[in-house]
Amino acid sequence: MKELVILSGKGGTGKTSLTASFAALAGGCLMCDADVDAADLHLLMQPQIRQTTDFQGGGVAVIDPSRCTACGTCVDLCRWSAISPDFVVDEIACEGCGVCVDFCPAAAIDFPTKTCGQWFISDTRFGPMVHARLGIAEENSGKLVTLVRKEARQLAEARGIDLIITDGPPGVGCPVIASVGGATSVLIVAEPTVSGIHDMARAIELCRHFKVPVMVCINKYDLNPQNSAKIETMAREGELPVVGRVPFDPAFTRAMVQGRTLVEFDAKGDAAKQLKTIWQAILQVPAMTAA
Repeated sequence: MKELVILSGKGGTGKTSLTASFAALAGGCLMCDADVDAADLHLLMQPQIRQTTDFQGGGVAVIDPSRCTACGTCVDLCRWSAISPDFVVDEIACEGCGVCVDFCPAAAIDFPTKTCGQWFISDTRFGPMVHARLGIAEENSGKLVTLVRKEARQLAEARGIDLIITDGPPGVGCPVIASVGGATSVLIVAEPTVSGIHDMARAIELCRHFKVPVMVCINKYDLNPQNSAKIETMAREGELPVVGRVPFDPAFTRAMVQGRTLVEFDAKGDAAKQLKTIWQAILQVPAMTAA
């Protein structure tokens, strides 16, 4: 089984649009949306949800008035000022660190696990999909990414699917780290801007740390050919394959509005043709062809 994780150094580089188009071109795969903080692959896939499961992660301190002796230890120890003078916990301010629970001399503080979001198994027109929705301002997105990828792999094995295409989160933080480990290969979608080049370099460094093969795709390359050339030079110096360049095309947005992939919406357009070429190039990369 192979898993292609599609990343970007920052948000808005076209990662999800490319992921959806590759799923359409794959001719049979399992999709996984690991961008749980801002999941949007479902907007293009229009999934029919078959299974919904609550995601439990972290906790919020709860003070039991019947056991509390009002000693003030919790108020003094809380670095987030989440406990009021009358010993009521502000659920929004509480970071769930548990210090107050551990040091309360009266053992008057409970720490129940809370529901932070949900994860789903769905059917789409291109195959099954595992995705999730993290609650507003909730933590543990890295833990949820790990769970979603695990469920995707188990579902792929159960259904005999040998390819998972994962829409990963942007950046280099905890959710990205959780989406990279154990992947067959990573495709970094870069845009030809100064910040895009910088962010791509950070994403490449992260993948190398975890020893995951990397390839590069340049989106909207024609908006700044000079910076696109810099990206290609950086990839060449790092011995990373550049699998293709996608031109700027307003059809991406029009397709998105209709809830369709670009290769469905404008199959004969230049951008769609490039995506088809890029997909074939991805399949020929050694990491993707190895048994």
